[in-house]
Amino acid sequence: MLWLASVLQIPAQEVTLNFSNLLQGAQQWARENLDTNALNNLPAQDRQQLEQVMQELQQQLQGEYVINLGPLRESLEGILPLLEQNEDAQPYAVWLSARLDYVKAISELGFMIPPASGTNDVINPDREGTVPRVVREPWPTAASNYVTRLKPIFIAENVPAELVWIAEVESSFNAEARSPVGAVGLFQLMPETAKRFGLTVWPRDQRYQPDPSARAAAQYLRFLYNKFKDWRLALAAYNSGEGTVQRLLNRRNTRSYDDIVNDLPLETQLFVPKAEAVLWEREGVKLTELASGAK
Repeated sequence: MLWLASVLQIPAQEVTLNFSNLLQGAQQWARENLDTNALNNLPAQDRQQLEQVMQELQQQLQGEYVINLGPLRESLEGILPLLEQNEDAQPYAVWLSARLDYVKAISELGFMIPPASGTNDVINPDREGTVPRVVREPWPTAASNYVTRLKPIFIAENVPAELVWIAEVESSFNAEARSPVGAVGLFQLMPETAKRFGLTVWPRDQRYQPDPSARAAAQYLRFLYNKFKDWRLALAAYNSGEGTVQRLLNRRNTRSYDDIVNDLPLETQLFVPKAEAVLWEREGVKLTELASGAK
């Protein structure tokens, strides 16, 4: 995972995770994946297996024993083929595959989660010997179809063209990707966000259309940057919601990403460095080096 290098090279973050946020984020993820309405097209036996694994995850996180994420990673990797083999569930497989990257990262960084009743509220990975050598991954196959096509849309919206690579982080450039909570398309736009920036979601859902979805994503990124004046904060808000980021900034009385990173949801803590690593690998730029964008 090429983006592990980025995580390990951010001294301000020190790759620490707040346990309460880790627990909350994992439980929310479990609830999302247990959405039987979203996955009701799976065969009954497969759906039962999926639900059982995710229920075990919840029970482990609420238990009194230290949790090793290695077995969890194996269980989730076992779920993925079930989704991929069912045509109706394939969009969810795309979504889960992208999120599984986070679990792999935590596992390979050597995280051990203390029990909920424990006194140690901060988890630090063992940096010596547990972190594998980072292997650079090739472009997603579909990226060649979209990067050149969508960059002019971002430029027209006065947003750095390099940010088109957010689609790799969100969906591996699969326009059919769909999350159990309703995010859709290359840039995983929620219905409310899509409508806010001019897309229709019914009867024809424009989030599945690359050009309109790219335009809406660029407009949202521009809005977030103009609000927070920092691309890391903008991406954190893109992933977790602008309200989440603003509340944390207000609570800490700060305008700094580094001051709130450990209070962000787990996926967001990993989303931002992963996005930065992808931009560095694909474009040779850092988030802090991107142009400011439109006013």
